[in-house]
Amino acid sequence: MARPQTDIEAARIALLEVVDDLVRERGAVDISMTDLAAAAGMSVSNLYRFFDNKEALLEAVAERFFAEKVRIMVEVTESELPVRDKMYQYFARRYLAMVEQYEAEPDLLKSYLEIGQLYFEVVRGYVDLGDHYLSLIVAEAMEQGYFPGLSIDNTVSLINQMVQCYTNPDALFYIGTAKLKVHKLAIIIDTIFEGLGKAPLTQTSMQPHIKIVS
Repeated sequence: MARPQTDIEAARIALLEVVDDLVRERGAVDISMTDLAAAAGMSVSNLYRFFDNKEALLEAVAERFFAEKVRIMVEVTESELPVRDKMYQYFARRYLAMVEQYEAEPDLLKSYLEIGQLYFEVVRGYVDLGDHYLSLIVAEAMEQGYFPGLSIDNTVSLINQMVQCYTNPDALFYIGTAKLKVHKLAIIIDTIFEGLGKAPLTQTSMQPHIKIVS
């Protein structure tokens, strides 16, 4: 008789916690299925009952790492907030979730960031997902007259560059939470809504009225 799905999921969660322990102990060292099986006290063949291969394990680790941020993105984009507040909440709540991870276990977060760099193809989907949900907010804003003359893709790209220090976990290590305050983020979002897409930028030229250094 097949094991109930709830038991399978419970075992997967327990194994992902073992992965946490291995990363705490070893840092961003490549973790093999053999390593995980040994740490969990089971055979490798038994481990394959829960993860088909190492790629499936890495995908499960990434899903767990990004779960709260994905929940926030869905909740905010589906909310009835005014669009400016919606964009602020979209970035601020994810930033605060990131700060919580950082303050709880900075070394663990740093190790997972290094693992993410090693296996960026696994993480890429979550980066693209973030752009997808931001695009929904941008499209809603455009319907209300914001960002005139810009395409959705250009607007998303510009906004991401403007708020990059609030979305990149590495910024917590080299800037710190003392300077990265959400009230500053609110000012940035207000500035984006007040100025982005207005003169001097247009979709056709995308050229500022200043001399670009070369």
